Amino acid sequence: MLKDKTKLVIWPIYLDATKSRGEGRILSLKDSVKSPVLKEIEKAALELDLAPVVESDKAHPQSWWVTGGRVLVDKKGPKSVITKQIAQHISKIRGQK
Repeated sequence: MLKDKTKLVIWPIYLDATKSRGEGRILSLKDSVKSPVLKEIEKAALELDLAPVVESDKAHPQSWWVTGGRVLVDKKGPKSVITKQIAQHISKIRGQK
């Protein structure tokens, strides 16, 4: 469990349109992105000035056998708002490619 109350944990599964709510997605399908990776989340969080810290060796508790990693970001609002902003930023970044 995270001890630092000034940080939020963002797991890629929170933003993943290929996952169901039961699997851990917290955004609506229209707000989520398909298969986000840690680098995209980190880049979006950096551009949103959230001081991201990538922990690539961590596994989501619901799928503890898969070490997909997580990103810690500054808590500058509710988790739902920050995850939505990150997902929108990833969509914008992907649209530019």
